[in-house]
Amino acid sequence: MKLKNKRWTDEEFFNERKSVLKQWPTGEKVNLEEAVEYLKALPDSMNFAKRLIRAKDNRETLLQPRAGVALLDEHISLLKYLTDEGGADLLPSTIDSYTRQNRYSECQTGIEESRKAGRSMLNGFPVVNHGVYGCRKVLEAVSVPLQARHGTPDARLLSEIIHASGWTSNEGGGISYNIPYAKSVTLEQTILDWQYCDRLAGYYQEQGIDINREPFGPLTGTLVPPSISNTVGIIEGLLAAEQGVKHITLGYGQCGNLTQDVAALRALEEQAAEYFKEFGYEVHLTTVLHQWMGGFPEDESKAFGVISWGAATAALAEATKVIVKTPHEALGIPTQEANAQGMKATRQVLNLLKEQKLQMSKDVASEVLLIKAEVKCLMDAVLEAGDGDLAVGTVNAFKAGILDIPFAPSIHNAGKILPARDVNGAVRFLSYGNLPIAETLKEYNNDLLEQRACRENRDVSFQLVVDDIFAVSTGRLVGNSNI
Repeated sequence: MKLKNKRWTDEEFFNERKSVLKQWPTGEKVNLEEAVEYLKALPDSMNFAKRLIRAKDNRETLLQPRAGVALLDEHISLLKYLTDEGGADLLPSTIDSYTRQNRYSECQTGIEESRKAGRSMLNGFPVVNHGVYGCRKVLEAVSVPLQARHGTPDARLLSEIIHASGWTSNEGGGISYNIPYAKSVTLEQTILDWQYCDRLAGYYQEQGIDINREPFGPLTGTLVPPSISNTVGIIEGLLAAEQGVKHITLGYGQCGNLTQDVAALRALEEQAAEYFKEFGYEVHLTTVLHQWMGGFPEDESKAFGVISWGAATAALAEATKVIVKTPHEALGIPTQEANAQGMKATRQVLNLLKEQKLQMSKDVASEVLLIKAEVKCLMDAVLEAGDGDLAVGTVNAFKAGILDIPFAPSIHNAGKILPARDVNGAVRFLSYGNLPIAETLKEYNNDLLEQRACRENRDVSFQLVVDDIFAVSTGRLVGNSNI
């Protein structure tokens, strides 16, 4: 099928679906008509999209952890612990790395080895191998809605199984689950594959079932300038909406400067709504803040400080939900106890800030305008690169470096931009590569970096980047090797 930003016809979708369901035996057991009836019978309390809408209406921020293990009963036990002990409002099933690469035979081996070892030998929950029966067992054992969180370039079979199982939210997108995750997969292919996932969600929506879709906001999670992540989120949201998705959550990864983080999330929500309206889409839009995605301190007490800072940012930015980190981030896969501790710390801060609102200060308003202006430069260039077709434009934009994500492994990403923190710790551009940012915006950005270099008595150079990457893990936001 040739890539274009146009809703798939039923014929195109169902023809493609025949081969998708044959990728693994559990796929052929998916019955779409039966799944529709199953989903219709679920209570509203188990619908991810409805829970997010209620939270937005009530101006509350929901808690969601990351979690997943190989075996069915152990995964259920983990999720129940995170709700009962940790107080999770929404639950994830973090998917294992083999599933993310569609290597289901190796998943099966991992499941069998996990049974023998008495512990998970996979770094997540293998939904495709467990199939609809297993995934429904998970859903029916918990008391809050479920979302699949993964990192899968080709999530078509995964999406079929989770939605047929009653999981009403799916994270990812053709850009955000390719460029930061894969080395050689083409954007043409992943955008097509995620159009399928979005069309599946749109099909359920047409049957009266609310399905939430969430592009992955943090991208590489390392010093990503807000205009880059916001642009990608808006593009993936628009691509999903074209396929009939009505419930979209756009995300942002905390960068650490409170003014910039609050402004970025507000700019994302406002500007995305403007683009949805411009393109003629009616969408229920919600937001998610990902707590700090970079290096964490090994000391648990210091890690709780980082977690609490993320919780405060989510509350003051009025995010609809927050993805919670754990005090074991620097040590590997966290225990369920550590996961619950991270949520308890986050809940405490959210409760303390529940009645407090951060007014639109001059600094926040200025940052909102700056981010929106940079995003508009990028969006205009993407649309021009595709002669108005957003999907084609996205592919062409990455080829030309008009879109570029820092520190991404993909060979289809130019990798020419470099970020660094300014004098206040906000993330700016050290190098723009081929980004079509207006000269006036570049001058403002460069001046802020010069101010930092002057204060630290050094040059604006790549060393700023190196120092900033490791700063938080050593107890600072702005890195300075001169100290």
